[in-house]
Amino acid sequence: MTVVEDRPMGAETGADLAPARRAMIDSQLRVSGVNDPAILAAFAAIPREDFVPAERRAVAYADRAVPLGDGTVLAPALTHGQMLTAAEPEPADTVLVIGKPGAYLAAVVGRLVGSVTLAAPGATVEGGPYSLILIDGAIEVAPAALVAALADDGRVVTGLIERGVARLAIGRKVAGEIAFASLGEADFAALADYAAPKKWSF
Repeated sequence: MTVVEDRPMGAETGADLAPARRAMIDSQLRVSGVNDPAILAAFAAIPREDFVPAERRAVAYADRAVPLGDGTVLAPALTHGQMLTAAEPEPADTVLVIGKPGAYLAAVVGRLVGSVTLAAPGATVEGGPYSLILIDGAIEVAPAALVAALADDGRVVTGLIERGVARLAIGRKVAGEIAFASLGEADFAALADYAAPKKWSF
């Protein structure tokens, strides 16, 4: 797995949070339709507490976004579970995860596919084409560079802001364009790098 940009935080502090991880899977993911055994096993294998500051380890498994102290948040586990359920990752997939932080989602999907690259929002995308792009946040537009990085018939799973509301969405690249379908409201943080251009009004 190739990981660019982020590194886990807080891994040096040592309380055993495995029971909280199991509770997250049983009380947040399973009951909300995230039931694929491989996806659940990936969540079970990755210590979410290693991806938050040490002082926030105790709330790493809360059913909400976790502030990371730098203006970013770790999305709720359910949001990531919904993304992976929609994406249906395959072992042969080459995956680009875009996000800041993004490293937790990259680590989880890395248990399911052969190749993962992590890049910060707005950064130059290297490699590709990718069969699957996961955007760890909500976008208003997909820039041309991102479209170019996606393989033909590849898929994108992201939060998509529609009329001010973030929704889970899946898109497919057909004839050089990505067509998105909304799947329902979800808890995504907006990514400023993918905001729509401002329109003048009089």
